[in-house]
Amino acid sequence: MTDSDIPVLDRFSLAGKVALVTGASSGLGAGFAVALAQAGADVVLAARRAARLDAVCREVEKTGRAALAVETDVTEPGACQAAVRAAVDRFGHLDVLINNAGLGTSVPATRETPEEFRAVVDVNLMGAYWMAQAAARVMPRGSTIVNIASVLGLVKSFLPQAAYAASKAGVIGLTRDLNQQWSGRKGIRVNAVAPGYFRSEMTDPIPRDTLDEFISHTSTLGRMGEQHEIDAVVVFLASPASSYIGGVTLAVDGGMSGH
Repeated sequence: MTDSDIPVLDRFSLAGKVALVTGASSGLGAGFAVALAQAGADVVLAARRAARLDAVCREVEKTGRAALAVETDVTEPGACQAAVRAAVDRFGHLDVLINNAGLGTSVPATRETPEEFRAVVDVNLMGAYWMAQAAARVMPRGSTIVNIASVLGLVKSFLPQAAYAASKAGVIGLTRDLNQQWSGRKGIRVNAVAPGYFRSEMTDPIPRDTLDEFISHTSTLGRMGEQHEIDAVVVFLASPASSYIGGVTLAVDGGMSGH
């Protein structure tokens, strides 16, 4: 059977693939891990909060796929390399990387300390780079990397989030460049997703009425996103269904960036 003979829904399958998800201990990352397993992948769960990975492992295993938890600090290149080695040692290969680990802050720019700014960039931008670098060294042709950026890398926020916005805009630029370097030469496609506002640990501290008012004025759909709505996009970009897409940032933001 040639590629052109594969039924369209089968192109979304990740059967036989191994995926590594960073920031997988909670929130969107935990959801991505389960969605990738539902699509057929075995999943490596990487996060600093190792104690919280057990519950996500159990959710992955309920789908019938295997899970491996690896304590990982993405700001350490050595830790990223160790997570990739653990994936290959357990499963024999690594085909999908979801760069989801992220840190969000809201600090007025004139009061933000160098340490606060660097902490966000270290996780969101540099962490994505170290993990992509480690994964690309072992990934076979046909592999995919999906970087989780943010709508705030594309549009303004109603909060003072210079470090977060700058780091996520950097992730978008990183995505373009890594795809340019690796898609043709190594056969590794690199794309990004720019989520809008979803319920997560990052949005929980924002007063609900404040957030609802902002979304009602900026999103054409007038509501927050649901986990399943971004899960489907991540699976699409990770799968052969998106085989002719590279270096793209796909906004999943209810129309916010389309204003």
